[in-house]
Amino acid sequence: MSSIEFGPVSLPDEHARAGALQRHAALLTPERSMGRLERLGAWVSACQGRTPPKPLRRMRVVVFAADHGVVARGVSRGGPGTTRELLTALDAGGTALNVLADTAGAGIRVVDVGTDGDATGPDHVRRGSGSIDVEDALTEDETVAAVRAGMRAADAEVDEGADLLVAADIGAGVTTPASALVASLTDTEPVAVIGRGSGIDDNGWMRKATVVRDALRRCRAVTGEPLALLRTAGGADLAAMTGFLAQAAVRRTPVVLDGLPSAAAALLAEELAPGARSWWLAAHRAAEPAQVLALNHLDLDPVVDLDIRLGAGAGAATVLPLLSAAVRLLTDVADKPTLPADADIT
Repeated sequence: MSSIEFGPVSLPDEHARAGALQRHAALLTPERSMGRLERLGAWVSACQGRTPPKPLRRMRVVVFAADHGVVARGVSRGGPGTTRELLTALDAGGTALNVLADTAGAGIRVVDVGTDGDATGPDHVRRGSGSIDVEDALTEDETVAAVRAGMRAADAEVDEGADLLVAADIGAGVTTPASALVASLTDTEPVAVIGRGSGIDDNGWMRKATVVRDALRRCRAVTGEPLALLRTAGGADLAAMTGFLAQAAVRRTPVVLDGLPSAAAALLAEELAPGARSWWLAAHRAAEPAQVLALNHLDLDPVVDLDIRLGAGAGAATVLPLLSAAVRLLTDVADKPTLPADADIT
């Protein structure tokens, strides 16, 4: 299969990270009293390569949209047209992501790579993916095109001045191929990765487990080949998100991961661009066992656990104000007063 070469991934600046933690010790707060916020601010410092870090002024949520053929198998509460309805609501400003992104002061970009509609353009590679239990999700050329679309989205955002990105998704049925990819990459049985996704009942869960089982059989021939896995059991959105995550790391730009789809894409992006995971932050623990497996594999610890089941960037957007606050702690909190060298403190 055709390959895609990513540039080298340099690691965040550990001197800046250490400097941020040292600065917290000098602030007018008890040492280590701000807990995880101190480490979040230090992560931003490391990504920016400076202490204190600059305020986060251009945070961007990039939503990759596509339809999935497995929806016809009854693995999701959403049916044909659900993805388009969600995109229409997002464009009108009526989704949870609109509210949460606005609260955080973040902008939204939608990259339609695979909806089953009338979308056209250089980013749209296919009208819905194949049903992964019986056929490949994409062709080889479509897989490469989708990964490149994600790379272009990352480059565009960075070139426009983004200082923090969010990888998000909109697509009915997307947790099924995402679960299959995680199961393949972590050598896990289907029943251990299947969650309730959009809120399916027991029968839907069983149908989903069957689809993932059959997809895993098809994945055996391409284990260890990231692009071939995306072709076999992924989808255009997952392929584009993989390219986006890898390229953002190459461009030294931090990314906040959302739920299961972005975690699955992250596993593949780390394979394609080793070291990329140091540029990512896991926002929240989703209600999907496959996401937990993927994050453990990447050694990423979610910031919050709010029992959020909704995808589409909602969980990640809730963390953005925390990151802004973590940065401001390093820039706006006063220093401890300096006592004269001969001061009597007895």
